[in-house]
Amino acid sequence: MTKRKGQLKLGAFYHEGGHHIAAWRHPEAELGDRLENYVSFARKAEAAKFDAVFLADAPTVRLRDGEASASHAHSGVRTFEPLTLLSALAGVTSRIGFVATASTSFNEPYNIARQFNSLDHLSGGRAGWNLVTTGDQDAAFNYGHAAHIPHHLRYERAGEFADVVTGLWDSWADDAFPRDRAAGRYFDTDKLHVLNHEGSHFRVRGPLNTPRSPQGRPVLVQAGSSEPGKELAARTAEVIFTAQQTLGEAVAFYADVKGRLTRYGRSPDDLKILPGVSPVVARTESEAREKFEYLQSLITPKVGVDLLSQHIGGFDLSGYPVDGPLPDLPETNGPKSRQALVTELARRENLSIRELYLRISGARGHWQVVGSAEQVVDLLEERFVNHGADGFNIMAPLLPGGLDDFIELVVPELRRRGLFRDDYEGTTLREHLGLQRPADAFARGARAAAE
Repeated sequence: MTKRKGQLKLGAFYHEGGHHIAAWRHPEAELGDRLENYVSFARKAEAAKFDAVFLADAPTVRLRDGEASASHAHSGVRTFEPLTLLSALAGVTSRIGFVATASTSFNEPYNIARQFNSLDHLSGGRAGWNLVTTGDQDAAFNYGHAAHIPHHLRYERAGEFADVVTGLWDSWADDAFPRDRAAGRYFDTDKLHVLNHEGSHFRVRGPLNTPRSPQGRPVLVQAGSSEPGKELAARTAEVIFTAQQTLGEAVAFYADVKGRLTRYGRSPDDLKILPGVSPVVARTESEAREKFEYLQSLITPKVGVDLLSQHIGGFDLSGYPVDGPLPDLPETNGPKSRQALVTELARRENLSIRELYLRISGARGHWQVVGSAEQVVDLLEERFVNHGADGFNIMAPLLPGGLDDFIELVVPELRRRGLFRDDYEGTTLREHLGLQRPADAFARGARAAAE
C-alpha cells in the first residue's frame, strides 16, 4: 500500500489534572470543579483548530473491596455529567466539535437521541456521541442489575440501540418545519416519519420530538476494539477511538476495520480512525524524558496494581508479587480488547507486573510518546502516512501544561509539514472531519424510488 498524503484530524481529550494516572499529584496539575478549567481547555483547542473536545464518562465509582479508590483521580468520579457540561461549553465556543460518552447498556435510546440532538442544535451542528457498552462491572449495580450484562449481549443491545437512535434522528425531513404563520402550519405531517421499532431489546414508537440535527445527525463515535466492537463500528460508526501500542498493530487494526465497510455499503472515507496518544513533549528529548520520569515517580504501587487490574478485566492482582510475571488470566466479562492489548504487551516484552503498570499508567493503555516536537511529529506522521490512523485523540498527560506544550511545539511542526490545517474549513463537526452530511430518510426514499 502506498503512503498516504493529506492532513490528519486531532481531538483534545479532557481529564481533570491530565491523563497520566498520577498527574493529579503533580504540583502544576489543575484540579477542582470549576467550569473555567473546561472553558479554558476548549478555547485553547479551538484556537489551535482541533476538530473536537472529547469527554469520557463512567456511570459508577470504581470500587475495590467495597471502598472507593481514593488514591488516584481515575476513580470514575467526575464533577460534571458530560452533556450538561458540553451544553455550557457550546455557548462559549463557535467552531470546535464536542464528543461525549454515553452507555448503551444503561440508557434508553429515546433519551440519548433527544439529548445529543439537542446538543447538536445548541452548538450549531458540532455534536458527536461516543457509543460505549460499559465494561465496568460495578456500573450494573447502579441500574437494577444483580450482575453485569454478558459481553455478547452488551454488543447485541448496542447494535439495536444504535439503529433506534439513528432512526429517531431521521424522524423529520430537513424542511419539515415551515412555521408558516399565514397558513397556520407549524410543521408538515407528510415529512414526519414514525419509527415503530420492535426488536429484541427495545420497543420505541417515536417520532423524536426535536427537529432534524443541523448536521443531519450527530457524529456517531465508537470506542470498542473487540471483535463485536469492530463489527459494530464497521456497520454504524463514523469515528473510532481506539488503542494500539505499535505501528504494526495500528496498521493491522486500520486495515481490518476499513476492510469490513464494503459489506455494509460504505467507503473507507465514511469512517475515521483516531487512536489515543499521550505525548510528553518539550524542546529537547532529555527535557521531555525528565518530565515523564517525574510523573512516573508519582505512581504508587497500589495505584499501579489497581489500574492494571482494571485493564485486564477486573482480575485482582493485589495478591501477586509486584516484581513477578503477569499470571494467566481467565476470560473477562469486562473490556476484552483492553485485556488482550495489555496481556500481549506483557508477554511480548516479558514484563513484570510493576514494569507493566509503569508502561500503561502514563496513557492508561494508549500510545505513550516522549520526545521533542520533531520526534513526536515523526511518530505521528509515520502512523498516519502508513495507514495506521486518520488522526489522533490527544490525551495530554498533565493539564493545563501538557496541552499548552502540544499546541506551542507540536502543532506548528505538523503545519510546517502540511499535516494539519491552518484554519477550519467549515462550521460543523462533520465538515471538520471530512464526513458527508447524511440525507434525510425522505430524500433517500425519493432517490431510491427514482432509481
